[in-house]
Amino acid sequence: MTETPSPAAGDTLTITLPDERELTLASPTCVAEIAAAIGPGLARQALAGRVDGELMDACDPITRDARVQVITPNDPEGLAIIRHSCAHLVGHAVKQLYPDAEMVIGPVIDDGFYYDIAFERPFTPEDQAAIEARMKALIAQEYDVIKRRVPREEALRIFHERGESYKRRLIEEMPDEATLGLYFHQEYVDMCRGPHVPNTRFLKHFRLTKLSGAYWRGDARNAQLQRLYGTAWADRKALKAYLKRLEEAEKRDHRRLGRQLGLFHFQEEAPGAVFWHPGGWTVLQTLIAYMRRRQAAGGYVEVNTPDIMDRGLWETSGHWQNYQEHMYTTQTEDGRSLALKPMNCPGSVLLYRHGLKSYRDLPIRMGEFGKVHRYEPSGALHGLLRVRHFTQDDAHIYCTPEQMNAECRRVVALVLDIYREFGFEEVRLKLSTRPENRMGSEAVWDRLEGALTDALETMELAYELNPGEGAFYGPKLEFVLRDAIGRDWQCGTLQVDMNLPERFGLDYVDEQGQRQRPVLLHRALFGSLERFLGILIEHHAGKLPAWLAPRQAVVMSITEAQAGYAEALNEALCGAGLRAEADVRNEKIGYKIREQTLQRIPFLLIVGGREAAEGRVTLRHRDGSDLGTLDVEEAIARLQAECQAPDQAARRRDQAARLARLRASASAAEASA
Repeated sequence: MTETPSPAAGDTLTITLPDERELTLASPTCVAEIAAAIGPGLARQALAGRVDGELMDACDPITRDARVQVITPNDPEGLAIIRHSCAHLVGHAVKQLYPDAEMVIGPVIDDGFYYDIAFERPFTPEDQAAIEARMKALIAQEYDVIKRRVPREEALRIFHERGESYKRRLIEEMPDEATLGLYFHQEYVDMCRGPHVPNTRFLKHFRLTKLSGAYWRGDARNAQLQRLYGTAWADRKALKAYLKRLEEAEKRDHRRLGRQLGLFHFQEEAPGAVFWHPGGWTVLQTLIAYMRRRQAAGGYVEVNTPDIMDRGLWETSGHWQNYQEHMYTTQTEDGRSLALKPMNCPGSVLLYRHGLKSYRDLPIRMGEFGKVHRYEPSGALHGLLRVRHFTQDDAHIYCTPEQMNAECRRVVALVLDIYREFGFEEVRLKLSTRPENRMGSEAVWDRLEGALTDALETMELAYELNPGEGAFYGPKLEFVLRDAIGRDWQCGTLQVDMNLPERFGLDYVDEQGQRQRPVLLHRALFGSLERFLGILIEHHAGKLPAWLAPRQAVVMSITEAQAGYAEALNEALCGAGLRAEADVRNEKIGYKIREQTLQRIPFLLIVGGREAAEGRVTLRHRDGSDLGTLDVEEAIARLQAECQAPDQAARRRDQAARLARLRASASAAEASA
């Protein structure tokens, strides 16, 4: 902590607390003194404070009347402070163990933190264990973390003397900062805006979790660094619960399950691209077929656009200026520059622009399962969750300004309904508003943001605001799914755009025969199909719903004598539209059941001598429950019902209800006649 200057005689401040109580304290004061004035318990827990809405260290001087909230480990801000301070503690431990290492940056991330470190060799798991042990020893000392604000030149001198070239570069990239905040952990010093914990006793509940490589500034042309990840929590119970979730997540890792279930793999020959095996390709195509049906029912038409297009198209759209480093380009022999599409929007725009459109044609809902290519740094690639070549379920809706709000509501309703059908009941909505780097006027942005806000409020949906996080051409609504073990995944998006129609000169003819600009809605529900499938695999721990499973049923013979019957039954299942196979190996039935259960096949059909003689089959679920011995026709009908996609089941129910109403109407007409 820093020393607070002594107050002038008779100088006092009024501090207003969150419950509207007021404290009168000598000026200047600080959050630590305010906490002590409230009570010793709060004084022990005080990490930092929110002073007139601004986060400050517990030691920062307060020299004016202010509203103050004391931040403790139980507050979300407190948890972030603990994690950021743990990153600094990593630096302290690393510099003690490896004095030649250079510290780079150590930000907070979801559920934890990381520190990028420049070192002569890659860190090993043994290094990770040694760093964690040293961190625990330092925490046990319960030393105070000292904050000082120093002139820029002094900070440059300190880091020069310590051989921290990356810290100097960071300072040089902030020319407008006259003074900088330095935090001293005994002999170690780090630079940060803060706030940080006042003492290391707050950092006891942490764990270093993994090592990876990273590039300075995320650019593969720069030096490779060592990235050390960790997690930290307010108490032992929360840490233990998180580590248990990590353990469960490891069991559900889609990469491991993808190998085990034979769905897909990756190879160095095609980094960031998927090699789909028959089972995985079946699941992906089943996802596409499902979305194709939902879109057709929602009034969408399906289109397809080229994978590679002229660079000028991307310059017009603004993607070249804003997304160039993520694009793959090539040069033709005549000097023409072409780019593989990183998104489907400009191709859709060209389709719309082909031919005159009338207001009677709108809205046009244009869907595309387009293959896109985006360069991601190799260190960022992560199975199906982060790839370079993937499929998007994009749709672009062209509508009049008067139709915009209704179309937004239609999209939101469709997205939420589809997620429910995949078992995601908890969906958070985030509204991202105009970023600093954007195109279009303030009036246009007001209207676009208003359309999304109106849709959410009309539907009485809660949402979070993400100021400044919209796309460069329009505000964005993000749909965040919570999975079975409590992790959040950002998937679908809805963006409202009047800027691309302007840049591409899109129009339609209104009722008066005048040309008008349409509004463009960009919409993806799965987002990346590959990523959504990875999320589904982990959400269901590989036990995909029966309608989506690559193999829905397996017929197993007890002895070789039933092999012919098992194969004939399998043919009947396949003929009924089920994805089935026969297992007639000369193995014990218990072994077969265990093996097929590990393959997460939803239904196991067992045939022995009695079943073969009677034309029946014993049906088991993969969870071990016995579904009884059924006639073959009954078993097939049961499986067909169980393996129906949710939208098809709903459609059949609706159709049955309509037929029932029709019969009732006919009966009433006949009775009245």
